Amino acid sequence: MGLNFIARQLRQSNQGTAEDEIVALLDPGIEIEGRITVPSGMIRLDCQFKGTICSAGTVVVASQAEIEGDIEAEKISIAGKVSGNVHASKQLEIKEHGIMLGDIETPSLKLESGAYFTGHCDMPTYVIEKLARKEVATDREQA
Repeated sequence: MGLNFIARQLRQSNQGTAEDEIVALLDPGIEIEGRITVPSGMIRLDCQFKGTICSAGTVVVASQAEIEGDIEAEKISIAGKVSGNVHASKQLEIKEHGIMLGDIETPSLKLESGAYFTGHCDMPTYVIEKLARKEVATDREQA
């Protein structure tokens, strides 16, 4: 199923995009160079891509995918190969045969047995710190 077919379906639909609804699917054999921007939903890449991917939803790098470039999304799942930097605002998972070559920034990292990662990992604590401050403030109000 090509990218244009799915985009046409979305334009015809009056409903909003569900978080896990696939809005783009790039099959094996496709080679793309450039920038992909996705406002919501899930994009699944099983192709060769060189460039930048920005998504407010989920990016799935499937097993046959080879991505050379940076990815920024809410959730990212890697089963293929990514060479570049990754920023997942909620969660990053690297599957059993997934390969991640580059720097990671995410508050939640899941590595399955057999996953490969080389690079720097930054797990910002601002979410945890924000929750801790809220709990302290609540405790003070109750005291």
